[in-house]
Amino acid sequence: MKSPPTQRFFHTLSKELKEPVKVFLTGAAAGALFGNIRSSADVDFAIEPAREHKGVWDKIDGALKRTSRATGITVQYARDIDRWGMISLLDYRKKSVLYRKFGSIEVRALHPAYWAIGKFTRYLESDVQDLATVFKKKKTSASKLAATLGRALKRSLPSSQRFQFRQHVEHFFGEYGRKIWGAKFDPAVSIRTFHKQAGISTGAVK
Repeated sequence: MKSPPTQRFFHTLSKELKEPVKVFLTGAAAGALFGNIRSSADVDFAIEPAREHKGVWDKIDGALKRTSRATGITVQYARDIDRWGMISLLDYRKKSVLYRKFGSIEVRALHPAYWAIGKFTRYLESDVQDLATVFKKKKTSASKLAATLGRALKRSLPSSQRFQFRQHVEHFFGEYGRKIWGAKFDPAVSIRTFHKQAGISTGAVK
């Protein structure tokens, strides 16, 4: 049986890279680990060497390029993926969960609530389906999710994406909340939690 793309990629990378590193998966690769079966030919992550020294990033970049060619899997990486968007990923490293180790490579996945920040920022139809699938399968707490998203919004610098992010979160809880968390789910409660953590002063949510 063919190995999953993420597993195949890091198994190959472990042969190319002997530097001890930590990897923090996000995007479709992390979603696949959480239970989203939508296939993807790319892997997005933060990568952190155990120690910084001259030439370490040349070694990492070279190993990633060779692995990408060998596996046919596109890779996008950064030392800190918090710089990828206008919405803060907060302390995503501390909230990550261990997937497995491949040689000197420790692969971790962002916690679902932190992984979701990027999905809410973009909010395409495929992102919405990914969010709904993962939250349901992982039994993600709606209140903790709302609080995390609110803190992320509060931490972010003013931009058009902040306003869009707020709209996306409010729409998701209102439109999909009961489908994920059941008929007794009250969208207004989660949206108020989101507003409170984001520092948004609003009246009652309808």
